[in-house]
Amino acid sequence: MTNRFLITALLMATLLTASCGYHATTHYVRLPESVHAIAVPAFTNQTQNYRMEQVLTAAVVREFVTRTKFRILNEPTDDADATLRGTVVSTQLAPLTYDSQTGRASSALVTVTMRVSLVDRRGASLFENPNYTFREQYQVSRELTSFFEEDSPAIDRLSRDFARTLVSNILEAY
Repeated sequence: MTNRFLITALLMATLLTASCGYHATTHYVRLPESVHAIAVPAFTNQTQNYRMEQVLTAAVVREFVTRTKFRILNEPTDDADATLRGTVVSTQLAPLTYDSQTGRASSALVTVTMRVSLVDRRGASLFENPNYTFREQYQVSRELTSFFEEDSPAIDRLSRDFARTLVSNILEAY
């Protein structure tokens, strides 16, 4: 009887401590442990698109601040353990669909290509992607009296998507 009780108790303890195999994990940050502060100076804009670099830089800073515990600096200083630099290489705007009655574009696609690198204070590369390409579609207003440019909100959506992807890629070392 004692053996049966002992076996039952061990079986119950095993069942209680066993899990189904699912568990919550946090994302593993693959940056060196020495990185606590990241400088994110304003990105460079090699295009004719006004303010593009400002919108993208602000989105990346906001994403780092909300998702990580890194201290984010506006300028590369001695306090920065790493520096993130970005360059807007190209922007393109292309019509996607046309209104069959007027022949005018009814939707368009904005495409932005970026070059990004994260280097530590010694100049060693921690992350680099020379060809980030992001696209966002938007509708073109048909009413001239209530004409509203939708490309600015599309660029805002694109910048948030870019920032989420970039920060995830840096943290997960893709």
